[in-house]
Amino acid sequence: MTTDYKPNELLICLASRLMQDNTTAFIGTGIPMLAASLAQKVHAPNLITIFEFGGTGAILEKLPLAVGDMRTYNRALHAGGICDIMESAQRGFVEYGFLGGAQIDCYGNLNSTVIGNQEKPKVRLPGSGGGNDVGSLCWRTIMIMPHDTKRFVENVDFITTPGFLTGPGSREEAGLPDNTGPYRVVTSLGVMDFEEKSKRMRLISVNPGVTVDDVIKNTGFELLVADNVTENDPPSAKELRILREEVDKDKLYI
Repeated sequence: MTTDYKPNELLICLASRLMQDNTTAFIGTGIPMLAASLAQKVHAPNLITIFEFGGTGAILEKLPLAVGDMRTYNRALHAGGICDIMESAQRGFVEYGFLGGAQIDCYGNLNSTVIGNQEKPKVRLPGSGGGNDVGSLCWRTIMIMPHDTKRFVENVDFITTPGFLTGPGSREEAGLPDNTGPYRVVTSLGVMDFEEKSKRMRLISVNPGVTVDDVIKNTGFELLVADNVTENDPPSAKELRILREEVDKDKLYI
């Protein structure tokens, strides 16, 4: 068992393990890029990466700095543009979307726009970019973020990216495709899914050294807890070696 790892390295490995071979995944800047590269090198060689500015199916031999980096087109299946990518998602061709945010609520609604009142905010954030499209149109959305009560809140200050909105049936009422929406939330404390009937966030596994109570105390809303909460495996020696020596050898993120 490997114990010498950084918190970000665990997050990257947990996200990477969710990326299945022979699937399509919309990849954002930062941890999703590292997770996708790690997945391609460890267990998902046929993962088709999709980047907002048009790269589809790139082989991430060297880590891109952003979603418009030329390396997002490296040995790609297709070099298109942002409109091509969003249309592909709208047509149902993108299975997974990876997102982050400043706030999230129990239904998986994400805020990356503003903290506080929109007219006189405490903080202005980057905004949606492709975040709304990803959360609206990809089949399964996976959120990756730190876990504390400032981020996991009862009500987000602004819905940048729709989760299950106000609960069962509300996505469909808003005109979003059936059977799409939040799938997993990967955090510094554990992994959550969304209970099928209520559409509320539910704890399914904790990170090494973390208890269920730790997660509950750091969540600003009533968190459902699965009957059998498991413990996530720490990064393996192989994952860490590839992550450090091949994926992020220039230490851009870890």
